[in-house]
Amino acid sequence: MKNGMDIIVVDFSGVYDFESFASGREIVHVDCRGLNGVDCYCDADGRNALRKTLAPYPAKALHFIDSGDYHYLTEYWVSRLQEPFSLIVLDHHPDMQRPQWEGMVSCGGWVTDVLENNPYVKNIIIVGASDKLIHEVPTHLREKVMFYSQAEIDHHQAWPSKAGKLIHEPVYISIDKDVLRKQDAVTDWTNGDMTLLQLQAVLRIIYAHEEVIGVDITGECSATLDYLSEVRSASVNNKANEELMQMILSETTD
Repeated sequence: MKNGMDIIVVDFSGVYDFESFASGREIVHVDCRGLNGVDCYCDADGRNALRKTLAPYPAKALHFIDSGDYHYLTEYWVSRLQEPFSLIVLDHHPDMQRPQWEGMVSCGGWVTDVLENNPYVKNIIIVGASDKLIHEVPTHLREKVMFYSQAEIDHHQAWPSKAGKLIHEPVYISIDKDVLRKQDAVTDWTNGDMTLLQLQAVLRIIYAHEEVIGVDITGECSATLDYLSEVRSASVNNKANEELMQMILSETTD
């Protein structure tokens, strides 16, 4: 785009066919619907195919990456950053599970992969995760990540003092819409209780204090429902995606 970030829609399921925000002329669509070995867990062949498919597209962009089953794509985008950065994740789940099979990256464990393998990441801050799920993260991993839990969201003005002092480099933001309440996002996973307005407030605080170099948004409801259910779900998610996209673009061009 001439102004602001490039917008890239990575489509695995066809769900964006139901969401009008994705029909803008300046939005680039990447069709990944024919790829194998990429759903929830990404095996070596799937990872190679994804990297080949996504190689032409910038990491410093606004990416929409389908349902939470593909949230591990954040690990790929930030692996392309060749400078120190901090990663801010807004997600109801910490995504720090160990994979069931070695050598695979998963939607539930990609944060751990970034923490352990990315030489440029300086801080990882997870915003909006369930307190219960945070306590299930192994202690040696939990101590290396800052959590700004679901219970703290109502006190979002604490953001600059709690996290801002840590960050001295650009940030990449990853948003899983399952951090939102069900009225604001329909996802394949359990939802948190943050409102869309609260999420926007947290993002505005981040933008006011940090240099944001890239964003991704996941949390669609997979296009496997019956038609009427899909249309209803897509309507809710389309509104959230549209509002988040417009807000991010406005912050980027200010």
